[in-house]
Amino acid sequence: MKGLITSAGLFAVVAGLCCVPLSGCGRGGFAGYTNDWLHTRNVQSVYVEMFDSRSFRRGHEYVLTDAICKRIEAQTPYKIVSDRNLADSVLSGQITGIGSGVLTMDRETGKPLEQEVQFYVIVSWKNLKTGELLINSEKVTASASFSPQLGQDFDYSAAVAANRAAQRVVELMEETW
Repeated sequence: MKGLITSAGLFAVVAGLCCVPLSGCGRGGFAGYTNDWLHTRNVQSVYVEMFDSRSFRRGHEYVLTDAICKRIEAQTPYKIVSDRNLADSVLSGQITGIGSGVLTMDRETGKPLEQEVQFYVIVSWKNLKTGELLINSEKVTASASFSPQLGQDFDYSAAVAANRAAQRVVELMEETW
C-alpha cells in the first residue's frame, strides 16, 4: 500500500491548493495584486481650495477647481465640504502655466489648422487629522487640441485640458498598490 493515496491525504492536498489563490486577497498579496479599497479610509471629506494661477490667462483656475470638485464627488467616496473647519483633508494647488502651440499648418496660407493647449498644475493634498501629506506637490500635465476651422477656440480647448487635468488629480488621490 505504499503508492496509494488515502482519501484524507487527497483531501489535504486539494484543500491546500484551494487556499493558495486566497493568499492574494489583501494588500501586497499574491503577485502584488489586491482587492483592497483604492481610496484611503482615513478621509471622508475634502475641502478644495481655489486653485491659484501663475499664468497670464485668467479664469481657467475656476474651471479647473470646479472640474476637480465634480470629479471627486462622482468618482471617489469623499464628500466635498465648503467649510475648511469641517473637512478631514484639504486639496490645494496652482496652475503653473498654460501654454499653446501649433500642431499643423496650412502649407498654402501658413495659417494654423490645428492647435494645442497644455495645462501644467502642481497639487497637494493634506490630511488635517494627522498632518500627513497624502499628495506632496505632484506635477500634473494635460493637453487638448482645437481647430479654428471647426469653430473651436482656445477657451474650448482649455476647458477640455482642465477637465483632463482634474481627472489626473483625482487619479493621484488613489492609494498606490
